Amino acid sequence: MTKHHIHESHAQIVKRLKRAEGHLHRVIEMFGDGRSCLDLAQQLHAVEKAITEAKRTLIHDHVDNCLDVAANGGSSKPTKNVLAEFKAISRYL
Repeated sequence: MTKHHIHESHAQIVKRLKRAEGHLHRVIEMFGDGRSCLDLAQQLHAVEKAITEAKRTLIHDHVDNCLDVAANGGSSKPTKNVLAEFKAISRYL
């Protein structure tokens, strides 16, 4: 795997994840404050959705910008490797 594999969307994804991290810390504090289970579940759902969206953005960006280029002859990756990578990353959707 390449260590310096960066897409333009990565900075935005990191911002989303940092917001989700802050939100998660606030939810943890809500437990200590004795908030209702309904409130807690709702806020945990929001954190989970934010992380899911960040992951989806990452995967779609990779497919659009790496695999599409590779599949259309823009890289030295053989087609079977591009297909295998697509299958592997799509499992996380």
